[in-house]
Amino acid sequence: MSVNNHENYNEEQIQVLEGLEAVRKRPGMYIGSTSIRGLHHLVYEIVDNSIDESLAGYCDNIYVSINSDNSITVIDNGRGIPTGIHPKLQIPTIEVVHTVLHAGGKFGGDGYKVSGGLHGVGASVVNALSRWMEVEVCRDGKIHRQRYERGVPVTGVEIIGECPEEKTGTKTTFLPDDEIFEETVFDFDTLLKRFREMAFLNKNITITLVDKRGEEPNEVVLHYEGGISSFVEYINKNREVLHPEVIYFSAKKNDYELEVAMQYTDSFLENIFSYANNITTTEGGTHVTGFKTAITKVINDYARKYNLLKENDKNLSGEDVREGLTAIICVRLTEPQFEGQTKTKLGNAEIRSFTEGVVTEKLSCFLEENPKVAKIIVDKTILSFRAREAARKAREMTKRKSVLESTSLPGKLADCSEKDPSKCEIFIVEGDSAGGSAKQGRDRRYQAILPLWGKMLNVEKSREDKVYGNDKLSPVITALGTGIGEDMDLSKLRYHKVIIMADADVDGSHIRTLLLTFFFRYMRPLIENGHIYIAQPPLYKVKRNKEEYYVYNDRELQKLLKEKNWSKEDGNLTIQRFKGLGEMNSDQLWETTMNPETRTILKVEMDDPVNTDEIFTVLMGEKVEPRKEFIQKYAKTVNNLDI
Repeated sequence: MSVNNHENYNEEQIQVLEGLEAVRKRPGMYIGSTSIRGLHHLVYEIVDNSIDESLAGYCDNIYVSINSDNSITVIDNGRGIPTGIHPKLQIPTIEVVHTVLHAGGKFGGDGYKVSGGLHGVGASVVNALSRWMEVEVCRDGKIHRQRYERGVPVTGVEIIGECPEEKTGTKTTFLPDDEIFEETVFDFDTLLKRFREMAFLNKNITITLVDKRGEEPNEVVLHYEGGISSFVEYINKNREVLHPEVIYFSAKKNDYELEVAMQYTDSFLENIFSYANNITTTEGGTHVTGFKTAITKVINDYARKYNLLKENDKNLSGEDVREGLTAIICVRLTEPQFEGQTKTKLGNAEIRSFTEGVVTEKLSCFLEENPKVAKIIVDKTILSFRAREAARKAREMTKRKSVLESTSLPGKLADCSEKDPSKCEIFIVEGDSAGGSAKQGRDRRYQAILPLWGKMLNVEKSREDKVYGNDKLSPVITALGTGIGEDMDLSKLRYHKVIIMADADVDGSHIRTLLLTFFFRYMRPLIENGHIYIAQPPLYKVKRNKEEYYVYNDRELQKLLKEKNWSKEDGNLTIQRFKGLGEMNSDQLWETTMNPETRTILKVEMDDPVNTDEIFTVLMGEKVEPRKEFIQKYAKTVNNLDI
């Protein structure tokens, strides 16, 4: 990359909004948490700065390594951080970027037109949360370096050498602070998934990820000439596609840029993944609304024009035209406005009309020029339309008239007396036996119990009409009160905690997976808004004389025995293994699994929708081979195997 084009990115472009304070005291405010997720977020922030250089047109190579001491090195060939004295603070600009919160080139001026990340917070926050950080900048023919410890500079900006001719870029190495983070060991696969996504979204970039912690380095080079078209192919690799080539189009207008890639499969589910400035917009937004409106209109117009719909047929609905569709919608814009509870919904009103206009024009042209593919797509949507009519009839029978009305609630539901949903929780329990114990043991003021029995439907292989007609799932839909799919209304949710309570064995795991598949595919806002939980019943009851302990896995059991200096051969000692929830009496179930004061429950969260979709497709989909490969890959990591 040439150094000649950085006249609009200099010391004056780095604007200072406020000082670096409280990051170490309240790290969760800046990176979400100090868990393993927050740890990986540090890497994303530094790499996002390099991605922003690419979006500005100055970087095409990013190198990331996990070093042997578990530090991280990120090297790019962008313009390099400005190295002169900052005009306002009168300290080196490298130091400003890494020690002052909200200092960066992304708040105005010509430094960056489009950017993602934490918008100037990133570098200083990562520095503040690292035991040490070293930054080297190759710019203006010199290599500049500065070192920091826990956010504080411990050296000045030193010139340590000369850059090779015409070379520029930034090298950042940091070690996360073990005083801050619960876990400081990076997971290679987690980083790989993130950077693969970034490489798909930015086809001009090559990202190299290296793990240097093993005997031999593990290196993966990520570069996709096909960009988001390759992304769609990757998502659909475990599905049967209806047309081999991905439909792709793009457009630019003023400060907006749009890319769309789409392909239909024989699935009954839609998979639309959207991005704004490389940020995942899991709640959608104006770009997704424009896309959905456009494809519904275009496919209806085509079907009417060529008499593929009968004259007295209703129009195809949005759900009809999106059944089996995998699509990536990617927009780039100067001033993105994010909304929603998690700030992952794009709100720019003008993007809707821009997207709608582009998709209408380009998709119409594609269908006219590719009549064979067009007929395959329209036939698929009409088949969906016919089946969905049956689903609508089933849906009307299961809809609740109001949140407070309970006359149509499932017969096996033991409801709670509290009417405020924010104070209510429902346990979805496997089996009548466990359901009986749970009903007796619960606090009926705010805890509801819904027992399930028999084999549950795998929604990954079923159309929506089968979901509504299924006697195992319809009680769940009715009890929660929100409806499903397009009709889902989260404001009608009757319980703000939905807790899956199944046995700690293979069958229980299967029930949990089937329910999670259903929630992910048909009631995803429940997961996105933090309403789904998994109960953690104990695996053992350990008793010696008058001492009693409940432990939740074999590791805890061994730890307890060691701490107490107890032996399994000790005849005063009894270890009871619970095969199922039904083996516990109501008092035991309350104390160990249901009592908010003593229980452990896991909150179900979704970091990566693309990866989550892939896992459900592999584990629950039609193809056997990907499932076999998955099992072979992860068999060695299984801790508790119940046979």
